[in-house]
Amino acid sequence: MNSSVYKLGNLRVIDLTKVLDPETETRRLALERFNTGGPIPDWHTHMDITSHLGTHVECPYHHFENGTDVASLPLTAFMGRAIYIDFEDKLEGYTHISAADLDKATKGLIKEGDIVILDSAYKIEPFTKKTNTPEDKRLLIGEESAKWFKDKKVKCVGFGEGVSIENCNDDVKPFHDLLMEDDIVFLEVLQNLEKLHSKVFFMSYTPMPIKGLDSCSIRAYAIEGLQEFSE
Repeated sequence: MNSSVYKLGNLRVIDLTKVLDPETETRRLALERFNTGGPIPDWHTHMDITSHLGTHVECPYHHFENGTDVASLPLTAFMGRAIYIDFEDKLEGYTHISAADLDKATKGLIKEGDIVILDSAYKIEPFTKKTNTPEDKRLLIGEESAKWFKDKKVKCVGFGEGVSIENCNDDVKPFHDLLMEDDIVFLEVLQNLEKLHSKVFFMSYTPMPIKGLDSCSIRAYAIEGLQEFSE
């Protein structure tokens, strides 16, 4: 039976990844399964996918013509200490997350090299017909929040479905400019964040090391209970 929460000894493992189905996915995803033949079945699959499919990590090469690609970033760029910030409905919908909001939410927890995951109660599925309509009340990122993350020297910023990552060019461009010039990566379309029990945990989201790849679908997961990766 499929699950998003697992026990591993005294540890708790939470799958934060969107499950993909070629039959329903709106972005490019096609599978061609074939048997190479012979007396022993030997099944292979051709995968035709976009680099921004489902839960994926975006690297600087996505934004800058000469930015760092997936294979050029160190493995440690894709794992580490993570902090989950759920603003719930404490901020007014469709407003920008400010530096003061981030200071209050982290309360001194933030460390250099952290992964920061943002979410709120104003959830809609991103990149759909609801995006940027009156129904879209997600919180917004922009230049001010980008400067905060840059100053804190985080390694990654991730997003649940309660934060908009496609609001407008005036927000999206400086957010990418300021962070990706420092090789800070983004995580998009994270799910099951409500199943986290801890605000601080270990997280991994490792892509395939393909040279010249701008972004990559990943299997994101959290591990709760590791002493080194806790408050």
